[in-house]
Amino acid sequence: MSRTATYYTIVTWKGEHWGHVVMGNGPEMDFSAPPDAYGHPGVLTPEDAFVAAVNMCIMMMFIWAAERFKLNLLSYECRAEGTKLIELDQTETFTHVRLWPKIVVRAGGEDPATVEKRVRRALEGARKYSLVANSIKSEVILEPMIEVVE
Repeated sequence: MSRTATYYTIVTWKGEHWGHVVMGNGPEMDFSAPPDAYGHPGVLTPEDAFVAAVNMCIMMMFIWAAERFKLNLLSYECRAEGTKLIELDQTETFTHVRLWPKIVVRAGGEDPATVEKRVRRALEGARKYSLVANSIKSEVILEPMIEVVE
């Protein structure tokens, strides 16, 4: 049986190109448009939040999958980059989000090639079950670097 969950944010305009967001889970912060869209540098932007949401969700789902696949995860770090297309009429769309996860796992006496295959399967599962990645029309591209150590 399907079920639902609801998440919320509240945004408030602070003047000029400034806003403030309060997230349902507690954090709050100021935000702006990016500097190339008449915003301010050094603060959260909707574009940053979009790319970060994809990156964070994939990571959390990978952690879940790594536990299920009994991986001895030593580290996970991921750089993500969103590419937006700006049309002639100035409409904008993120065409894709590319992620470069660096994953280090311990083999623990297992064949390193077998462990790496499990890491790749866990990453595929993370992509498959990522709420955010499944909710956007942008292509999500994973280009992992996997290191298996003894």
